[in-house]
Amino acid sequence: MMCGGPSATRPATAEMQDIADQVKSQLEEKENQKFPVFQAVSYKSQVVAGTNFFIKVDVGDEKCVHLRVFRSLPNENKPLTLHAYQTNKAKHDELTYF
Repeated sequence: MMCGGPSATRPATAEMQDIADQVKSQLEEKENQKFPVFQAVSYKSQVVAGTNFFIKVDVGDEKCVHLRVFRSLPNENKPLTLHAYQTNKAKHDELTYF
């Protein structure tokens, strides 16, 4: 991994599912739809002035969304933020920086 670059893709953990769950409502509001299925599949992380998490989430019907979630430094005491997302992704689509 290069300094400041994203990590290798790893299988989703309980922590990544929790992070995805915390920003689910932000995505639903932006997309104006509900996601009955919302299962984290894999992720990458990137250390910046905080941490970016790139999370592939299965939303059912063979579709995925890619989320970029920002977690600020602990001393800033800010909530997780959905910074960007990509819809209409397939399970085989690579999780890349966006």
